[in-house]
Amino acid sequence: MTESATPTARTTVCISGGGPAGMMLGLLLARAGIHVTVLEKHQDFFRDFRGDTIHTSTLELMRELGLLEDFLRLPHHKVHSIGGSFSGESITFGEFRYLPTPCKFVAFMPQWDFLDFLKRQASRYPEFTLLMQAEAIALLRDRGRVSGLRWRDAGEAEHEIEAHLVVACDGRDSTLRHQSGLPVIDIGAPIDVLWFRMERAEEDPQDLLGRIDTGQALVMIDRGDYWQCAYLIRKDGFDALKQRGLPALRIDLARIAPFAAGRFEAALDSWDRLKLLSVQINRLHRWHAPGLLCIGDAAHAMSPAGGVGINLAIQDAVATANILQDALLQAQTDGTAVNDGLLDQVQKRRDWPTRFIQGFQVRVQDFLTDRVFNATGPVKPPLLLRIINRIPILRGLGPRLVALGPRREHIQTPDRH
Repeated sequence: MTESATPTARTTVCISGGGPAGMMLGLLLARAGIHVTVLEKHQDFFRDFRGDTIHTSTLELMRELGLLEDFLRLPHHKVHSIGGSFSGESITFGEFRYLPTPCKFVAFMPQWDFLDFLKRQASRYPEFTLLMQAEAIALLRDRGRVSGLRWRDAGEAEHEIEAHLVVACDGRDSTLRHQSGLPVIDIGAPIDVLWFRMERAEEDPQDLLGRIDTGQALVMIDRGDYWQCAYLIRKDGFDALKQRGLPALRIDLARIAPFAAGRFEAALDSWDRLKLLSVQINRLHRWHAPGLLCIGDAAHAMSPAGGVGINLAIQDAVATANILQDALLQAQTDGTAVNDGLLDQVQKRRDWPTRFIQGFQVRVQDFLTDRVFNATGPVKPPLLLRIINRIPILRGLGPRLVALGPRREHIQTPDRH
């Protein structure tokens, strides 16, 4: 059941947030016969410049669910290698053809299409309920345990829903994480990102995502008929950029991507064309409290570096379903509380991959701030990337780490239908 006008008074699991983690977890639990209600505060999934990198680990999960063929019918663009341009010197530092999986590529897919797909699959199960325009606003507590949520609908009316487990999947600015009082470890991010779109020409380069030059870094994601561009700037540097003016910005962009020099004026004819993403890297010291579990960005905010946010969130969801399925079925049957030790098992399973990826992202940030933003001349590729570029077999190492992740999860929940 989807988009019911009236919330159920009680469910087994209540998930706040209909992003990748929330929708994937909802699908897996409903498929396993567990009653689950997902609250999504927006009226649809359509929001521009959301993460759209579907790494091979996620494609493999679709295959394990028997959904890969249908999934790949959605609009997407396949990338088979990754590279960059350093002050005009092009190198390739990753090739997905070496991956030990049937899907030897990364797919770039609009996130709204991905979420709609998960919604359609989950809606086949009677245990699944999705409430749109339902914003979680407060945790309910009973004798020291989180026992449900209070939420607000589109008409500002408030409702309550009780649950044996509440899962916060409501993003890096999670309301539930804030209310829980769980301490956050702020790693810090010295960069921000400006997103914008630009028309793509047929003769434009392919599979060359990163472009770096003196003081500048630009990522260009091929979306078929347009480029989705991410211009990296120093943290809180947007106001200084505005003071220089749009013409100066367009000149800088034309220098770093000269093949598109004639298109930046149309792409950036006003500051409204730019969307600022304030980059965060942080994680919870503890992901859970009695009756509450945080996963995805609510547990660990990631930098856009590597495009791993969606896939890390989905791996969290799979691990959560695998570890908690039996306890949730028992809670659904006889009301037994979900043991806090099981919630801790989820964190222990996913904490190390999170720390590993965040460590990688910090290294990328350090390179940008030390070697790029402070550069007074041409920026050369790091020695490691030069070596990888010259030895083809090494080009499979990076994609294997990023595309498959440092700890892959596999579907262990059954389809009880």
